[in-house]
Amino acid sequence: MKSDEIVGLLAEPARLRVFSAVVLGASSAAQAAASAGTSAKETNAALRRLRRGGLIAETDGVLRPRTDHLREIVRETRPARPEESHGYADQRVESLLRTFVRDGRLVSMPSHFRRRRVVLQHLVERTFEVGRTYDERTVNEKLKVWCEGAETDHVTVRRYLIDLCLLGRRDGGDYWRRTDVQPAL
Repeated sequence: MKSDEIVGLLAEPARLRVFSAVVLGASSAAQAAASAGTSAKETNAALRRLRRGGLIAETDGVLRPRTDHLREIVRETRPARPEESHGYADQRVESLLRTFVRDGRLVSMPSHFRRRRVVLQHLVERTFEVGRTYDERTVNEKLKVWCEGAETDHVTVRRYLIDLCLLGRRDGGDYWRRTDVQPAL
């Protein structure tokens, strides 16, 4: 079944409501009609078309949705995302970064300590220059770019960077990239 066929089947409002009712648990025509708010005639016509189109099956008088078509179409139409390379020779590091970093953004923060350290070291290497000092506002701005749309906010990331000794901090609010720590990558 093709996506345009499914769209055609579900484009009519009564059919869409009846299909939704079956997806949500209506197992008979009467239940589908009550749930969808359609007349018996509309419901039966919709069910006939949905059965013929392959979106609903009926076994021993019990209706059930056939959503396998939908999954197949999603798989077929979803554009394949090219594997992003972060420039590391180690494929485990690349795989880890592809999981947590996409398009220069932090998707989420690993809970496992070693993985978190690898991701944060990558972030530091791509964001902060060795030998340069940054004020807190600049650090926050740079980290906000990484955290846009992420589960973790820039303040939490900044704290992790300090706690893991990836960034140093003086009382005056000056930050710098530390080089005296063993790299995780």
